[in-house]
Amino acid sequence: MTKPTSPSTRNIIAKTRGQRHGPVTRVVSPGDIGELTKPFVFLDYFDFLPADISMFPIHPHSGIATVSVLLQGELSYEDSTGATGVLSGGSVEWMLAGNGVWHAGGPASLLRVLGYQIWVALPPELENSIAESQYFSQSTIPQAGPARIVLGSYEGVHSNVKAPRGMNLLHVHLSTGQRWRYQPPMGHTVAWAHVNQGGLLVSDHLLSNEMAIFSESQDAIEFVAQSEADFIIASAVKHPHPLILGRYSVHTTHEALERGEAEIERLGAQIRVERHLRKQNI
Repeated sequence: MTKPTSPSTRNIIAKTRGQRHGPVTRVVSPGDIGELTKPFVFLDYFDFLPADISMFPIHPHSGIATVSVLLQGELSYEDSTGATGVLSGGSVEWMLAGNGVWHAGGPASLLRVLGYQIWVALPPELENSIAESQYFSQSTIPQAGPARIVLGSYEGVHSNVKAPRGMNLLHVHLSTGQRWRYQPPMGHTVAWAHVNQGGLLVSDHLLSNEMAIFSESQDAIEFVAQSEADFIIASAVKHPHPLILGRYSVHTTHEALERGEAEIERLGAQIRVERHLRKQNI
């Protein structure tokens, strides 16, 4: 039997399945191949059945935005901007940490939970800005063909997320045998894809439960689903700054990191006092 070929000629320069830690697979970190994918510098894929524990206990960030794409299940959320609620399957969270934020989440039902969390390195004008959060239900995520537009724009359809310009993130579902072509916008030389279901043929590679990073170019990428397939694809203008790392933070300079970590500490102390007072009043 002749192996089907993909017309895409854009090279794949790296592939990874990441490292699984319990229910979470760490696919990209800022200290490893995040240098190849920036401004997308961190990628977790999670897949778990709810247990009697908090999967995402309260923790801080600064200098980045986090994007959570919930594929299935229900997750509760709260953050230090005052937002609280429940995300259901298909929902999206955009958390601009800026100068500092704390957030937490956990299963809100007994449904299996599948999804992604991605860190986006912010430009200098936003990395120490005021934190803000945005939450979008499945019905508010616009779609163009098989692609849901999580961030950015595709084929004239625009995401509702107020994110910095110069980046796209799409969630795509293809039927067996279906072809789909992605043409990155002008200036988007960074591109990668992660397959969470099924098999995809792209650039003469068969991808399944793994991530592919493409060579820096503006060439189109064509996918052929070898079975029913679900994946995310991202493209962006390359983040031109170094990645200065803290434990939960990514900044462009050491000075910006120091400001973010100071705000994280201030917020953390405030949260501890507020939670102590709530316990006393129960």
